Amino acid sequence: MSGTILIVDDEKSIVDILKFNLEQAGYAAICAYDGAEGLKLARERNPDLILLDVMLPGMDGFSVCKALREEGNNVPIIMITAREEETDKVFGLELGADDYITKPFSVRELQARVKTNLRRSVSESPPAENSENVLKIKNLIIDFERYGVYKDGKSLDLTQREYDLIKYLAARPGKVVSRGELMTDVWQYDYYGDLRTVDVAVRRLREKLEDNPAEPIYIITKRGVGYYFAE
Repeated sequence: MSGTILIVDDEKSIVDILKFNLEQAGYAAICAYDGAEGLKLARERNPDLILLDVMLPGMDGFSVCKALREEGNNVPIIMITAREEETDKVFGLELGADDYITKPFSVRELQARVKTNLRRSVSESPPAENSENVLKIKNLIIDFERYGVYKDGKSLDLTQREYDLIKYLAARPGKVVSRGELMTDVWQYDYYGDLRTVDVAVRRLREKLEDNPAEPIYIITKRGVGYYFAE
């Protein structure tokens, strides 16, 4: 793996552990110990992903996340929280975070979430529409072989999780998939009932995918049940 990860946490022992394990996995790591410093480094160093603690001195993690999103910075952000309340987690997602991880967590879980939230590099050129393992619907092409999604001939800037989500739904056109199924099969780890996570992820994907996210033509909501990909 490769990429630069910004770690923002005021507990030096945690930062040291995260930095060591990320570097062992092949990433470069830069560190900040408060929110203001983290925001400054995010602007200056343009990391590929941010691990952002919620509880920080001065400027908290929510404020850092909100500031970056208001500036149009779409760097993937994983919130680190010691809290178990669902409202805190969803609040971070609503502000624009991509994921969250609750202390204490394992190195394996951390690396899995980093991997699934990093932006993906795909070919800028779409495949031929008659290629194998290609799904075309309207002005959208999903290339299951090269793991790319193209709209109007241009590749979409998706995280691995966003790609996995659209791939899962598109492989089952017309089939309504519940939020619980998506949590199990796409996220692949237990959120203990935090199913609004799925709604936030779908909304963010629609913002990249749909001409009018309020009136989607690709990922459709089945009220009270889940979502399906239009046939």
